[in-house]
This record gives sequence, structure tokens and C-alpha cells, in this order.
Amino acid sequence: MSEKVAVLVNGQETIEYDRNKALSDLQKQYLDKMDREMDQGIELAGERIEQPDQTQRAKYVANALLESIQSDNEPRIAATCSYLAERLPELKQIRADLKGESFSIDLVFDRPHENQVRVDFDPGAGKHGFH
Repeated sequence: MSEKVAVLVNGQETIEYDRNKALSDLQKQYLDKMDREMDQGIELAGERIEQPDQTQRAKYVANALLESIQSDNEPRIAATCSYLAERLPELKQIRADLKGESFSIDLVFDRPHENQVRVDFDPGAGKHGFH
């Protein structure tokens, strides 16, 4: 199990969830409540799903996470991110790309997010003796 889950929006890390920090009993109960509510069915991509499987639940919660990030709803961000990290122990990244009114979300299980350093390259720098 990966210890951290990174949430990236348009390539920028916005949240890092640390599985080493234990959830309180109240938080665990809330995740169970989310499951019970989804047991009643969910709406996903315009389709009603009466008995969602784990993958469908993950997509539904990932959509809710992205909506929560967009509206800056901290409690809902915490709940949805916790749900995905706790219910999908092999999850390493949640990658969301926003394009106007549309978006895509990818759940990444095979590689952790690695911090990257951005280097701005100035092609005119060679004029100043840098080659």
C-alpha cells in the first residue's frame, strides 16, 4: 500500500493525503455512511446505477472531490479524499484535468506522484554567454 495519495488538478498537486495519519472513529463512521448512501444508488455520467461496484463508487466520489476542490469546500474535500485513499489502498494519484466546463479524472494505481521542479528556459540566455 502506498502511504501517500496525491491529488493533481491540471498537473498541479493540490492535496496530498497521508495514510499514516489515522482517521478518528467519527471519520471512519462518516466513510461508512457514505457507503450506505451509495448503496441506495448513484447517478454517474447521467446514468442511474442502483448497485454501484467499487469502481463506480470511486468515480462518483472522485467527481465529488473535484467539485469540492472547485468550490473550496474543505470538509467535503477531506471526506472524499479520505474515502478514496482508504477504500482504494493501492491508489497513488488522482489526476483531474479541467477544460472549461468539462473535465476528466484518472485514478492512478501504478505510479506515485514525484515532485517535479519547474525550470524556465530562456532561449535568449545564450546571448549572454550561457551555452
